[in-house]
Amino acid sequence: MTGTLQPVAPDEAVKRPGRWLALSVLVFAVLLVAVDATVLGLATPYISEDLEPSGTQLLWIGDVYSFVIAGLLVSMGSLGDRIGRKRVLLVGATAFGAISVLNAYATTPEMMIAARALLGVAGATLMPATLALIRNLFHDPRERSLAVGIWGATASAGTAVGPIAGGFLLEHFWWGSVFLINLPVMAVLVVVGIRTLPESRNPDPGPWDLPGVALSLVGVIAVVYAVKEAAAHGLTRATAGAALLGAAALYGFVRRQLTLPVPLLDMRLFRNRGFSGAVLADLLTVLGLSGLVFFLSQYLQLVQGRSPLEAGLAELPAAVGAVVAGLLAGHAARRFSVRAVVSGGLAAIGLALAALTVIDESTGYPLLGASLLVVGVGAGLSFTVTADVILSSVPEEEAGSASAVSETAYELGAALGIAVLGSIVTGVYRGFPSPPGTPAGAHESLGGAVEAASGLPAATARELLASARGAFVDGLTIAAGVGAAVLLATAAAAWFMLRGQRLDSRP
Repeated sequence: MTGTLQPVAPDEAVKRPGRWLALSVLVFAVLLVAVDATVLGLATPYISEDLEPSGTQLLWIGDVYSFVIAGLLVSMGSLGDRIGRKRVLLVGATAFGAISVLNAYATTPEMMIAARALLGVAGATLMPATLALIRNLFHDPRERSLAVGIWGATASAGTAVGPIAGGFLLEHFWWGSVFLINLPVMAVLVVVGIRTLPESRNPDPGPWDLPGVALSLVGVIAVVYAVKEAAAHGLTRATAGAALLGAAALYGFVRRQLTLPVPLLDMRLFRNRGFSGAVLADLLTVLGLSGLVFFLSQYLQLVQGRSPLEAGLAELPAAVGAVVAGLLAGHAARRFSVRAVVSGGLAAIGLALAALTVIDESTGYPLLGASLLVVGVGAGLSFTVTADVILSSVPEEEAGSASAVSETAYELGAALGIAVLGSIVTGVYRGFPSPPGTPAGAHESLGGAVEAASGLPAATARELLASARGAFVDGLTIAAGVGAAVLLATAAAAWFMLRGQRLDSRP
C-alpha cells in the first residue's frame, strides 16, 4: 500500500469497532444502485409500449443515467472528501429515493429521460462514498479485501434481485413499480446509516473547484454523446463539434488539476501503472459487456417469449458466479497474482461472449446459462481485485477521489458500451425487410414491432415478427462478437499493465 495514513492506534486501525455493521449499511447503497440499473432492462419493453419512444429516445433512456453519473462522479467523490463522505452518502440516498418516484410516474419519453438524468446526479454521490468509507473503516489489507469482495458481491446480488423482483412486479403491477422498490432500501440505508456510519473527510481538503466540476461534466457528457451519435448516424458536423468541445473541456480539466495545490482529482495517480491498469481494465470490461446486457433482457422476453420473471431468473447464473468469485477474489490474487486473476477473469468473459455469437431465436437455455455463469465469475474476479488495487494505491484522505475514478471508468464504460454496441444492434435491426402496411415505429425497436404486430392481420403479424426478431438477433450476435474482441484485448493489456502488482498482506 502506498501513501500516508493519518496516525491511528494499531488496534484501532486494524479493528475499528462496528466496522462490519457499518459495512452492511454501505452495501445497501450498492444494492440500491445495482437494482435500479438492472430493472430498467426488464422494464424497457413496457416503457416502449406505454411511452412510445423512438429508437434514439429508448437508447437515451438506457444511457443518460450513465452519462450524467460518469460526468459527476469525480466531482462528488471530491466533495465527499471535503464535506464528509457520510453526509454526501445520506443526502444522495435520500435524493435517489425521491427521484425514483419521478421515474415511476413519467408520462412522456422526454420526462423519463430527464428523470433518469436527475437520478444520475443522485447516484453520483453513492458509489464513491461507499468505497471511500470502506477504505476508512478497514485498514487491515486482508479485511479490506474481504470488505471490497462483499461490496462487489452485493452489487452482483443486486443484479439478481433486480430482475427477479422486477419480473414479479412487472407481472402484477405497472412498469413504474420497478422504480418504487428503491424507496424501502433508501429508508433503511438512511435510518441505520445515521447511527452506524462514521464520518470521514480529508483534514486539509482545500476549496471545491467549481470550474473543474463544470469542465469534467461538460467534457465527459460531450465526448460520450459524440461517440453515441457517431455510432448511430455517422460523423456529422454536430457530432464533430460535440467531440471537439468534450476533448477541449477534458484537456482544460487535466491542465487545471495539474496546477491546483489541492485538485479535485490528483492526475499524478495515473503515473502508478497498477492504478492506471486497473482503471483501464474496468472501463473496457464494462464497455464490452454493457451494450449486450442492455439488450439481453429484450432477447429473452421479446424473442424467446419468456415472462419478465422468467427472464430475471434466466439471468441469475451471472449474479451467482459474480457473488462467489467476488468473495474469493482477494484470496486468489494473493495466492497467485493480481494480473493472473484479473486477466484470467477478463479472458473468461471474452470467451463467454464469443460463445453467444452463435445464438439464434431458438437457442436452448444451457448455452445461455453457462455463458452467463462464466461472465459472472470473470466479472467477480476482475472487478473485485481492480477495486482493491485502486483503493490500496492512494492515501486515505484521497479515497473518495480514487473511488470516483474507479466508478467513473465503470459508468463511462457503460455509457460507451450502450452507445456503441447498442447502436450496432439498433443499426442492424432497423434494416429488416417488413411486409406492406408495417407502421414506421416497428423499425425503431423490437418492442415497437411487437406492438405494431398486435394491430395487424395474423399472417402479416407473423411475417413482421419473424423478420424483426431475426434482425434483432443478428445485431445481438454482432455486438457479442465485438464485446468478445474488446474483452480478450483487455485481458492481454491487463497482463502487461498489472505486472508485479500485488495486494498488500500487512496491516
